[in-house]
Amino acid sequence: MMRIKFSMGVALLMIAMFTLTSAQSKEKQQQSGIKKYSDGRPAATLRMDAQDYGIVLKYGDGPEQCDILGARDVWVFEAEGTYYMHYDAAGSTGWLSSLATSKDLVNWEKRGPILEFGKSGEDDSKGACYGVTYKEGDQWHMFYLGTPNVSPAPDLVPSFPYLTMKAKGNSPEGPWVKQPDVVPFRTKPGTYYSHTASPGQVLKSGGEYLQFFSSTTEKEGNPCVQRTLGIAHTNDLDASWSMDSHPMVPIEEQIENSTFYYEESIKTWFLFTNHIGINESGQEFTDAIWVYWSTDLNKWNPKNKAVVLDGQNCTWSKECIGLPSVVQVGTRLALFYDAPGGNSISHMKRHVGLAWLDLPLSIPKR
Repeated sequence: MMRIKFSMGVALLMIAMFTLTSAQSKEKQQQSGIKKYSDGRPAATLRMDAQDYGIVLKYGDGPEQCDILGARDVWVFEAEGTYYMHYDAAGSTGWLSSLATSKDLVNWEKRGPILEFGKSGEDDSKGACYGVTYKEGDQWHMFYLGTPNVSPAPDLVPSFPYLTMKAKGNSPEGPWVKQPDVVPFRTKPGTYYSHTASPGQVLKSGGEYLQFFSSTTEKEGNPCVQRTLGIAHTNDLDASWSMDSHPMVPIEEQIENSTFYYEESIKTWFLFTNHIGINESGQEFTDAIWVYWSTDLNKWNPKNKAVVLDGQNCTWSKECIGLPSVVQVGTRLALFYDAPGGNSISHMKRHVGLAWLDLPLSIPKR
C-alpha cells in the first residue's frame, strides 16, 4: 500500500509539474506577444511596444458627412509648426482623401476632402485615397491611391487594383491638382505587384528617390493573396518610376504600407507597416503594426522585425489595428493608426488613434 501511494503521489506530482510548465509556457508566449496564424504565415517574435494614448480623431462629424462611415488610412506630416493629417474619409458616395489639421497632435480640425473622384473610366473614378506627400523646394508632391472598383454600397470599400497616381500643390494644404499624364507605376501581370501597386513613403537617397510601395499578388495553392512592399526608383518626381524585380521582403510576410524614421544614433532605418493577420475562420484583417530595421534602404532582412502595436498594448481595439504613420515630436515618435475598436475587424466605422515611442529607438533584443 505504501508503495502504491508513493507511485500515485509521484504521478500526481508529475502531472502538476507538467500542468504548471504548460501554463507557464502559454503565459510566456502571451507575454512575449508571439502570435501564431491559422495558415502558418510568418509571425514577429520580438516586440517594440508603443505606449497607446487612444483615439484622437473620431469618424462621423466631418464636413458634409464626408466621414460618416469611417476614418482610416492616415498620413501625418508637419510643416511650419502645423500638423497635417490626410485620412480616408468614408462617405455615402465613396472614399476620398481628406484633411485635418492640429497644433498638438491630439485635437484635430477636420477640413474635408482634398481630392475628387475621377471621371467615369478613369483610374480613380471610384476612389481617390491615401495621399502620401513629399516636399521638393517650394513644391509639394502627392502620391495617392486610385481605383476604379469598390465593394457594393453602402460601404464602397476600394477594391483591386490599387494604383499609384499623382497630384501637386503649392502648400501643404493644397489645393491639390491632379496630374493624369504622370503615371508613376502600375500593376504588372506575373510579378509580385500583379494586383496592387499603391503608394508608400518617398525618400531621397544617393541622388535618387525611393518609394516603398505596397504590392499584392497571388501564389498558386494559397487561397489568400500575398502582400509585401517593393522599392521603386526615379530621378524625377514628375516621371515614371522603375520597380525592383524582387520585393523588399518575401510576399509571405503579409504587410502593406510604409512610414519611416531614421535613428541617427545607430545609423538605422526603421520602417513601420501594418500586418495582415488571419483568424481561425479564415478571415484576414489588419491585426498589428510591425517595424522592420536596416542600415541600408535597399537591403532588408525579414527576420529583423518586431510588433509595435496590437491588441496586447492598444487600449481600445483588441483585434484590429490598421495603417501606421509616424512623425517625430521632440524626444518622442508619434505613431498614428486606425482601428474599429473592441473585437471588431470591420473595414468600416474606424477611428484614428495615437501611440508613442520614446527616442532614441533601439533594436529589440532577441
